[in-house]
Amino acid sequence: MNCLDLMWDAVLVNGHVGGGRKVDTGLNVELSPSHRAATGTEEAMLQESSTDEKKMERGSEVRVQDSTEQKLYKIANELLLTERAYVARLHLLDQVFCARLTEEAGKGLFPVDVVRTIFSNISSIHTFHCQFLLPDLETHMGQWSVSPRLGDVMQQHAPFLRMYAEYVMSFDQAMELLRIWTERSAPFRNVIQDIQSQEVCGSLTLQHHMLEPVQRLPRYEMLLRDYLKRLPNDDSDHSHAEKSLQDISMAATHSNSAIRQSENLKKVLEIYEMLGEEDVMNPSNEFIREGRILMLAARNSAMERHLFLFNNMLLCCAPRFSLAGHRFTVRARIDVEGMTVQRTTNEHHSHTFQVSGKERTLERTLDLQASSEQDKEDWIKAFQDTIDVFLQKNETFVSASKEVEMEELGRRAPRWIRDNEVTMCMKCSEPFNALTRWRHHCRACGCVVCWRCSDNKVTLEYDGNKVNKVCLDCHAALTLRANREERGEGMEGGHSRGSTPHLPISIPTLSPGCEGLV
Repeated sequence: MNCLDLMWDAVLVNGHVGGGRKVDTGLNVELSPSHRAATGTEEAMLQESSTDEKKMERGSEVRVQDSTEQKLYKIANELLLTERAYVARLHLLDQVFCARLTEEAGKGLFPVDVVRTIFSNISSIHTFHCQFLLPDLETHMGQWSVSPRLGDVMQQHAPFLRMYAEYVMSFDQAMELLRIWTERSAPFRNVIQDIQSQEVCGSLTLQHHMLEPVQRLPRYEMLLRDYLKRLPNDDSDHSHAEKSLQDISMAATHSNSAIRQSENLKKVLEIYEMLGEEDVMNPSNEFIREGRILMLAARNSAMERHLFLFNNMLLCCAPRFSLAGHRFTVRARIDVEGMTVQRTTNEHHSHTFQVSGKERTLERTLDLQASSEQDKEDWIKAFQDTIDVFLQKNETFVSASKEVEMEELGRRAPRWIRDNEVTMCMKCSEPFNALTRWRHHCRACGCVVCWRCSDNKVTLEYDGNKVNKVCLDCHAALTLRANREERGEGMEGGHSRGSTPHLPISIPTLSPGCEGLV
């Protein structure tokens, strides 16, 4: 019998029950002793059920709290574990690669300065992490059960992370020197290959290991953001974590562009390992897109190919069926300069398009078939965007290479060509490498020149007639103008200052792939 049965059994006509007791029709029912006993039992059951629900709610709150603490601990522990692995990698770079190469350089086999430039301030970075940051993290994690804190230790050390700026800024130059001297010097190459063959390297190249310091700051930033997201706002560690995140974010800002370049370099290294082509390792190469495709040949036959598109060239490769070594063989290399792409129709094949351009000095056309219409359009867009960017950069470079008028030369500060826009002397076309790595700016025309072409000095009006280094062309032009003015030809010869004849100082346009625009 349930509660409703008890109530309806008790209620009679006009609200009366047996024995003359009246019942409130508002369901305030006065029950008989037996009915009250039954109702009391059910009330006790309801109270017990309510008590169980409250216990479950309190248990849920405890689990939520435990879950938050566990997540905070997991983040802090991940930071510690990755820091240990990172310090081991820094030891490999500093105490193994750098130490061995420095030792060999001391024998006169290659310049010591090359090793110093490649590894920059890696020794300082290693010392900081090994002797300061990692021990403090170990101490904090050992006391986590008593004092769960991460923000204060990171805030204490975050300002020292600014030392990464030096490493990041010299990273491109380090990669270039590493490539050059690996090719040029057998002792240099042998040391690196010997270390890379050891188990401690994990089958990774020196270039891969050198990427880790560039990528470390964003890792700190990511973990601290996650830590702050889960840390209660009223936690005493919250302000420390916020301040450390600000400091690390500021330090990481300087390395953002280098990270993008390092990701590109990592991909270029992977492609180099698949192809074995030295051209791929050019520092100016920027990876755009890759993918499997079919190349149409005579009699409408199709051959499987793999395309690698860079900012300055297209590599069309055939797969190699071998268990070890390179995975592809380069069958065609087409420069982006002068490249065209267009849609085509073929009655035997669908989703076709055509890429044309120069392979060295010969014209080359590739008839290609994509896997789908969408794949075809994606490839065409990638090609066209790459061509457009190449043309835009080339126009910018050419505009900067216009003739400098004699009237303005030395009297107005020039627009300097950036170092990373060129890979060779803009006067004699001597490539910049480890031997001719010192790049100089002509203070008159702004060109980047080698030491041979900048071994001249003249006074420049815009710099208060101070003596400045200039290139050969500017030295000749300015000396000629000075001699004419000294002899009075500026007035008597009819060539006043306002009508000085134009002596063009030409800036040569670099060959494709050498302009080094990034």
